Amino acid sequence: MAKELQRILYVEDEPDIQAVARIALESVGGFTVEICSSGFEAVEKASNFKPDLLLLDVMMPGMDGVSTLQELRKQPGLENTPAMFMTAKVRPSEVEQLRKEGAIDVIPKPFDPMTLSENLKSLWNKHTN
Repeated sequence: MAKELQRILYVEDEPDIQAVARIALESVGGFTVEICSSGFEAVEKASNFKPDLLLLDVMMPGMDGVSTLQELRKQPGLENTPAMFMTAKVRPSEVEQLRKEGAIDVIPKPFDPMTLSENLKSLWNKHTN
């Protein structure tokens, strides 16, 4: 039986988006969420949090989403953790590039807080079952 999605490591540098996503994922979706404001913070916290899913903003200062994912993949236990990117850049070529970088899918921004959790669950089920 496939693992159920419960723990999400969410990397997003914008406090407003973090707040909306926290409500969408914890209150609406019932997930356990660890929010990191940077790729560096995500790399520090990820292995202790043991996420089921890595949810990464693409455009971030310092370390972007792709670089963050590459660093997280080097950590024991995170080599095969499913990852999704959230971005406003959703042209087919950009989405294809993010998939090549290891994302199972891409969530467009702005996202709808009321449907974000269901979208994540359905993408998770599509890719992990």
